[in-house]
Amino acid sequence: MKLVKAIDNQRQVFVGVWEDELVFPLQAQGRYVDSLSEVLEQSDPVTFIKKWRSTSGIDLGLITILAPIDQQEVWAAGVTYKRSQSARMEESESAADCYDRVYRSPRPELFFKASPHRVSGPNEPLRIRYDSQWNVPEPELTLVLNSRLELVGFTIGNDMSSRDIEGDNPLYLPQAKVYDQCCGLGPCITLVDAMPPIAATEISLTITRAGKSVFSDTIGLDQMARRFDDLIGWLGRDQSFPNGVFLLTGTGIVPDSSFTLAADDIVDISISGIGTLHNRIVRFPMEDHE
Repeated sequence: MKLVKAIDNQRQVFVGVWEDELVFPLQAQGRYVDSLSEVLEQSDPVTFIKKWRSTSGIDLGLITILAPIDQQEVWAAGVTYKRSQSARMEESESAADCYDRVYRSPRPELFFKASPHRVSGPNEPLRIRYDSQWNVPEPELTLVLNSRLELVGFTIGNDMSSRDIEGDNPLYLPQAKVYDQCCGLGPCITLVDAMPPIAATEISLTITRAGKSVFSDTIGLDQMARRFDDLIGWLGRDQSFPNGVFLLTGTGIVPDSSFTLAADDIVDISISGIGTLHNRIVRFPMEDHE
Protein backbone atom coordinates (compact mmCIF):
# COMPACT_ATOMS: atom_id res chain seq x y z
CA MET A 1 0.00 0.00 0.00
CA LYS A 2 1.40 3.37 -1.09
CA LEU A 3 0.44 6.65 0.58
CA VAL A 4 0.85 10.04 -1.07
CA LYS A 5 0.34 13.61 0.01
CA ALA A 6 -1.20 15.64 -2.81
CA ILE A 7 -2.95 18.88 -3.68
CA ASP A 8 -5.89 19.14 -6.08
CA ASN A 9 -6.85 21.97 -8.46
CA GLN A 10 -8.90 23.58 -5.67
CA ARG A 11 -5.71 23.86 -3.58
CA GLN A 12 -6.98 21.22 -1.17
CA VAL A 13 -4.21 19.14 0.40
CA PHE A 14 -5.06 15.51 1.12
CA VAL A 15 -3.54 12.12 1.86
CA GLY A 16 -4.50 9.24 -0.39
CA VAL A 17 -3.77 5.71 -1.50
CA TRP A 18 -1.89 5.50 -4.80
CA GLU A 19 -2.98 2.66 -7.10
CA ASP A 20 -1.81 2.66 -10.73
CA GLU A 21 -2.93 6.01 -12.24
CA LEU A 22 -5.42 6.87 -9.49
CA VAL A 23 -5.22 8.30 -5.98
CA PHE A 24 -8.00 7.45 -3.54
CA PRO A 25 -8.31 10.19 -0.88
CA LEU A 26 -8.77 9.34 2.78
CA GLN A 27 -11.95 10.98 4.03
CA ALA A 28 -12.51 10.61 7.78
CA GLN A 29 -15.90 11.72 9.11
CA GLY A 30 -16.70 13.89 6.12
CA ARG A 31 -13.33 15.64 5.79
CA TYR A 32 -10.14 15.02 3.88
CA VAL A 33 -7.28 13.60 5.92
CA ASP A 34 -4.63 16.22 5.14
CA SER A 35 -1.80 15.06 7.40
CA LEU A 36 0.36 11.99 6.92
CA SER A 37 1.00 11.97 10.65
CA GLU A 38 -2.67 11.29 11.30
CA VAL A 39 -2.18 7.99 9.48
CA LEU A 40 1.36 7.15 10.59
CA GLU A 41 0.58 7.68 14.28
CA GLN A 42 -2.25 5.13 14.26
CA SER A 43 -1.67 1.90 16.17
CA ASP A 44 -2.84 0.13 13.00
CA PRO A 45 -2.38 2.38 9.95
CA VAL A 46 -3.65 -0.25 7.49
CA THR A 47 -6.98 -0.61 9.28
CA PHE A 48 -7.34 3.18 9.45
CA ILE A 49 -6.64 3.48 5.73
CA LYS A 50 -9.09 0.76 4.76
CA LYS A 51 -11.79 2.36 6.90
CA TRP A 52 -11.50 5.86 5.42
CA ARG A 53 -10.30 5.16 1.85
CA SER A 54 -12.63 6.77 -0.68
CA THR A 55 -14.24 4.51 -3.25
CA SER A 56 -13.60 7.11 -5.97
CA GLY A 57 -10.11 7.73 -7.27
CA ILE A 58 -8.69 10.93 -8.71
CA ASP A 59 -6.60 10.76 -11.88
CA LEU A 60 -2.92 11.55 -11.30
CA GLY A 61 -3.07 14.16 -14.05
CA LEU A 62 -5.51 16.25 -12.00
CA ILE A 63 -3.39 16.55 -8.87
CA THR A 64 0.16 17.40 -7.82
CA ILE A 65 2.06 14.93 -5.68
CA LEU A 66 3.84 16.69 -2.81
CA ALA A 67 6.81 15.67 -0.68
CA PRO A 68 5.51 13.05 1.78
CA ILE A 69 6.28 15.10 4.88
CA ASP A 70 4.40 17.20 7.45
CA GLN A 71 6.49 18.55 10.35
CA GLN A 72 8.85 15.60 10.73
CA GLU A 73 12.59 16.10 11.04
CA VAL A 74 14.85 14.49 8.45
CA TRP A 75 18.02 12.73 9.60
CA ALA A 76 20.58 10.69 7.70
CA ALA A 77 23.14 7.96 8.25
CA GLY A 78 26.54 8.01 6.60
CA VAL A 79 29.13 5.46 5.53
CA THR A 80 26.75 2.48 5.63
CA TYR A 81 28.01 0.91 2.39
CA LYS A 82 31.56 -0.08 1.41
CA ARG A 83 31.42 2.25 -1.62
CA SER A 84 30.53 5.20 0.60
CA GLN A 85 33.43 4.39 2.91
CA SER A 86 35.93 4.37 0.03
CA ALA A 87 34.48 7.55 -1.52
CA ARG A 88 34.71 9.49 1.76
CA MET A 89 38.29 8.33 2.20
CA GLU A 90 39.15 9.42 -1.36
CA GLU A 91 37.71 12.91 -0.97
CA SER A 92 39.39 13.66 2.36
CA GLU A 93 42.89 12.23 2.69
CA SER A 94 43.51 13.99 6.01
CA ALA A 95 40.40 12.42 7.55
CA ALA A 96 40.42 9.06 5.76
CA ASP A 97 40.99 7.17 8.98
CA CYS A 98 37.88 8.60 10.63
CA TYR A 99 35.65 7.37 7.79
CA ASP A 100 37.27 3.95 7.92
CA ARG A 101 36.70 3.75 11.67
CA VAL A 102 33.03 4.86 11.55
CA TYR A 103 32.27 2.20 8.92
CA ARG A 104 33.52 -0.46 11.33
CA SER A 105 32.38 1.11 14.60
CA PRO A 106 29.29 -0.09 16.51
CA ARG A 107 28.12 3.55 16.66
CA PRO A 108 26.95 4.77 13.22
CA GLU A 109 27.36 8.24 11.76
CA LEU A 110 24.04 10.05 12.16
CA PHE A 111 23.38 13.69 11.33
CA PHE A 112 20.52 16.13 10.95
CA LYS A 113 19.69 16.57 7.27
CA ALA A 114 16.67 18.83 6.77
CA SER A 115 13.66 20.55 8.21
CA PRO A 116 10.47 20.30 6.11
CA HIS A 117 10.97 23.61 4.30
CA ARG A 118 14.33 22.38 2.95
CA VAL A 119 12.75 19.26 1.39
CA SER A 120 11.76 18.97 -2.28
CA GLY A 121 9.13 16.53 -3.47
CA PRO A 122 8.81 14.74 -6.82
CA ASN A 123 9.33 16.98 -9.86
CA GLU A 124 10.52 19.85 -7.66
CA PRO A 125 14.03 21.32 -7.96
CA LEU A 126 17.00 20.25 -5.87
CA ARG A 127 19.86 22.65 -5.40
CA ILE A 128 23.63 22.54 -5.64
CA ARG A 129 25.40 25.13 -3.51
CA TYR A 130 26.74 28.18 -5.32
CA ASP A 131 29.97 27.98 -3.25
CA SER A 132 30.74 24.37 -4.15
CA GLN A 133 32.34 22.91 -7.26
CA TRP A 134 31.84 19.18 -6.57
CA ASN A 135 28.29 18.03 -5.95
CA VAL A 136 26.55 14.68 -6.17
CA PRO A 137 23.16 13.14 -5.43
CA GLU A 138 23.05 10.31 -2.92
CA PRO A 139 20.18 7.84 -3.51
CA GLU A 140 19.01 6.31 -0.23
CA LEU A 141 16.25 4.13 1.10
CA THR A 142 14.53 6.22 3.75
CA LEU A 143 12.85 4.91 6.89
CA VAL A 144 9.56 6.55 7.90
CA LEU A 145 9.22 6.53 11.70
CA ASN A 146 6.35 7.75 13.86
CA SER A 147 6.75 9.59 17.17
CA ARG A 148 7.22 6.25 18.95
CA LEU A 149 10.14 5.47 16.60
CA GLU A 150 8.16 2.61 15.08
CA LEU A 151 9.05 1.79 11.47
CA VAL A 152 5.82 2.48 9.56
CA GLY A 153 7.03 2.70 5.97
CA PHE A 154 9.70 3.58 3.44
CA THR A 155 10.28 6.31 0.88
CA ILE A 156 13.06 7.43 -1.46
CA GLY A 157 15.57 10.01 -0.28
CA ASN A 158 18.19 12.07 -2.10
CA ASP A 159 20.86 13.25 0.35
CA MET A 160 22.46 15.95 -1.81
CA SER A 161 26.10 16.46 -0.91
CA SER A 162 28.86 18.99 -1.62
CA ARG A 163 31.86 16.67 -1.65
CA ASP A 164 34.52 19.38 -1.85
CA ILE A 165 33.20 21.14 1.26
CA GLU A 166 33.06 17.97 3.35
CA GLY A 167 36.37 16.80 1.91
CA ASP A 168 38.09 20.02 2.92
CA ASN A 169 37.24 19.38 6.57
CA PRO A 170 34.83 16.83 8.07
CA LEU A 171 33.67 19.52 10.51
CA TYR A 172 32.10 21.25 7.50
CA LEU A 173 29.65 18.35 7.10
CA PRO A 174 26.57 20.44 8.09
CA GLN A 175 27.40 22.99 5.38
CA ALA A 176 27.96 20.23 2.82
CA LYS A 177 24.64 18.63 3.65
CA VAL A 178 22.15 21.17 5.03
CA TYR A 179 20.88 24.08 2.93
CA ASP A 180 17.73 25.09 1.04
CA GLN A 181 16.45 22.36 -1.33
CA CYS A 182 19.13 19.95 -0.09
CA CYS A 183 16.93 16.88 0.30
CA GLY A 184 14.53 15.06 -1.99
CA LEU A 185 11.78 12.80 -0.63
CA GLY A 186 9.04 10.87 -2.42
CA PRO A 187 7.09 10.15 -4.41
CA CYS A 188 5.17 8.06 -1.85
CA ILE A 189 5.42 6.16 1.41
CA THR A 190 5.19 2.40 0.96
CA LEU A 191 3.94 0.81 4.16
CA VAL A 192 6.20 -1.82 5.72
CA ASP A 193 4.11 -4.87 4.79
CA ALA A 194 4.04 -3.87 1.12
CA MET A 195 7.82 -3.66 0.63
CA PRO A 196 9.75 -6.50 -1.03
CA PRO A 197 12.32 -8.36 1.13
CA ILE A 198 15.77 -6.80 1.49
CA ALA A 199 17.35 -9.37 -0.82
CA ALA A 200 14.95 -8.34 -3.62
CA THR A 201 15.25 -4.57 -3.14
CA GLU A 202 17.42 -2.56 -5.53
CA ILE A 203 18.33 1.13 -5.58
CA SER A 204 19.05 2.72 -8.96
CA LEU A 205 20.34 6.16 -9.93
CA THR A 206 20.27 7.76 -13.38
CA ILE A 207 21.53 11.27 -14.13
CA THR A 208 20.54 12.80 -17.46
CA ARG A 209 22.18 15.87 -19.01
CA ALA A 210 20.88 17.48 -22.18
CA GLY A 211 18.81 14.39 -22.89
CA LYS A 212 21.69 11.91 -22.50
CA SER A 213 22.50 9.65 -19.57
CA VAL A 214 25.81 10.74 -18.01
CA PHE A 215 25.73 8.38 -15.03
CA SER A 216 23.78 5.33 -13.94
CA ASP A 217 24.29 2.61 -11.37
CA THR A 218 22.35 0.11 -9.28
CA ILE A 219 23.03 -1.55 -5.93
CA GLY A 220 21.19 -4.10 -3.85
CA LEU A 221 19.94 -3.13 -0.42
CA ASP A 222 21.58 -6.28 0.91
CA GLN A 223 24.94 -4.49 0.50
CA MET A 224 24.11 -2.12 3.39
CA ALA A 225 26.31 -2.80 6.41
CA ARG A 226 23.81 -1.60 9.04
CA ARG A 227 20.46 -3.05 10.11
CA PHE A 228 17.37 -0.86 10.27
CA ASP A 229 16.74 -1.59 13.95
CA ASP A 230 20.36 -0.74 14.75
CA LEU A 231 20.13 2.68 13.08
CA ILE A 232 16.76 3.40 14.72
CA GLY A 233 18.09 2.41 18.12
CA TRP A 234 21.04 4.79 17.88
CA LEU A 235 18.89 7.62 16.50
CA GLY A 236 16.52 7.32 19.45
CA ARG A 237 19.20 7.48 22.14
CA ASP A 238 18.41 10.49 24.37
CA GLN A 239 16.28 11.99 21.60
CA SER A 240 12.57 12.41 21.05
CA PHE A 241 10.70 13.14 17.83
CA PRO A 242 7.17 14.29 18.73
CA ASN A 243 6.29 14.73 15.05
CA GLY A 244 8.06 11.62 13.81
CA VAL A 245 11.24 11.45 11.76
CA PHE A 246 12.61 10.34 8.39
CA LEU A 247 15.95 8.53 8.42
CA LEU A 248 17.96 8.26 5.21
CA THR A 249 20.02 5.08 5.49
CA GLY A 250 23.12 5.95 3.47
CA THR A 251 24.17 5.44 -0.12
CA GLY A 252 26.05 2.72 -1.94
CA ILE A 253 26.11 4.63 -5.23
CA VAL A 254 28.73 7.36 -5.58
CA PRO A 255 29.94 8.71 -8.96
CA ASP A 256 33.70 8.79 -9.38
CA SER A 257 35.71 11.89 -8.51
CA SER A 258 35.59 13.30 -12.05
CA PHE A 259 31.80 13.76 -11.93
CA THR A 260 29.84 16.70 -10.57
CA LEU A 261 26.24 17.74 -10.99
CA ALA A 262 25.36 20.71 -13.19
CA ALA A 263 22.33 22.95 -13.41
CA ASP A 264 19.45 21.39 -15.37
CA ASP A 265 20.66 17.83 -14.78
CA ILE A 266 17.78 15.41 -14.20
CA VAL A 267 18.16 12.98 -11.30
CA ASP A 268 16.00 9.85 -11.18
CA ILE A 269 16.20 7.52 -8.20
CA SER A 270 14.22 4.27 -8.28
CA ILE A 271 13.76 1.80 -5.44
CA SER A 272 11.94 -1.52 -5.67
CA GLY A 273 8.50 -1.39 -4.11
CA ILE A 274 8.35 2.41 -3.99
CA GLY A 275 8.78 3.93 -7.45
CA THR A 276 10.89 6.76 -8.88
CA LEU A 277 11.82 10.15 -7.44
CA HIS A 278 12.40 12.65 -10.27
CA ASN A 279 14.08 16.03 -9.70
CA ARG A 280 15.79 18.73 -11.74
CA ILE A 281 18.98 20.36 -10.44
CA VAL A 282 19.22 24.13 -10.01
CA ARG A 283 22.08 26.41 -9.10
CA PHE A 284 22.08 30.12 -8.46
CA PRO A 285 25.06 32.21 -9.60
CA MET A 286 27.48 33.83 -7.18
CA GLU A 287 26.24 37.33 -7.99
CA ASP A 288 22.83 36.48 -6.53
CA HIS A 289 24.49 36.15 -3.12
CA GLU A 290 26.74 39.20 -3.17
